[in-house]
Amino acid sequence: MDIRAVIAYLGDDWTRTQSLIRSSLNSDIGLLNCINSYVLEHGGKQLRPILSLLMARACGGGQATEDSIRCAAAVEMLHNATLLHDDVADGSKVRRGAPTVASFLGASRSVLVGDYWLVKAETQVLAVGNRMTEILDMFANTLSLLAEGEMLQLEKASSGDTTEEDYLRIIRSKTGSLFETACLSAAVSVNAPEDVMATVGDYARYLGLAFQIKDDILDYSGTDIGKPVGVDIREQKITLPLLGALNRVDAGRREEIRGMVRDIAEHPGNASVLMDFVRDNDGIAYARERLAEFSAKAAQAASMLPSGSAADYLVEMAALMADREK
Repeated sequence: MDIRAVIAYLGDDWTRTQSLIRSSLNSDIGLLNCINSYVLEHGGKQLRPILSLLMARACGGGQATEDSIRCAAAVEMLHNATLLHDDVADGSKVRRGAPTVASFLGASRSVLVGDYWLVKAETQVLAVGNRMTEILDMFANTLSLLAEGEMLQLEKASSGDTTEEDYLRIIRSKTGSLFETACLSAAVSVNAPEDVMATVGDYARYLGLAFQIKDDILDYSGTDIGKPVGVDIREQKITLPLLGALNRVDAGRREEIRGMVRDIAEHPGNASVLMDFVRDNDGIAYARERLAEFSAKAAQAASMLPSGSAADYLVEMAALMADREK
């Protein structure tokens, strides 16, 4: 799938969204403007606003509204706010192949910039003219889930006892919740009926799970995704490839491996052992099976949306989650 073709299809809606993001972030403080420009320059594919605008068109008879534009802009600003905060929490030096703001300006400044983006996202939501309270609740719930997901992940990193149920809750909270808000707020912005809203929710939930599972596979695969591989293990994160590999060994070996994850800070050399363990026990293959399952469910949900080019693109986006290499 060519993202550029999707952006060309979105046309003026995309241009207006980008313009709104930039104008919303504008400040008379030069340093802040420089940092904002840097973040925008390294903004990645911007999948969330793309999804938001596609969903607005799919549910709105091919037309997005001014509220749709605001929702798409807000979801991208919220996403970047969380990344600026996450880079501090995780001590990340690289994001999307470039140095993080925290790495060259310090943690406190990265948090402050993240707060700025967060407030600007909220400002756009508050400017929505139709069903604003409902959309605001969606964004507020996402912030709550993001915090809960991060805390659960930290708790499980210490205990080393992450189950697949824990993992799915974490990734739905930390990644999927923003996909759901992107799609659901867009559907609300064009007054989608309740039965369509349920389908939109299914699509966004499965798509978000697929997206994060693919990220976690890439962390083991050696493919260049703008960060070193093996980051999750070094951060004591037990993700689906490792869970899949653990399913193939006996209880004693499982506890031994979990102990190595818990002790990774004291024994960093364990990282290569754990990476090999996942590969040797088909952990990546297991994760790919689950990825295919969620991607197919997302595609099925998208196929039930009102027909049109936007819905077709949403089906293709589901396939992209499984096929992307970065």
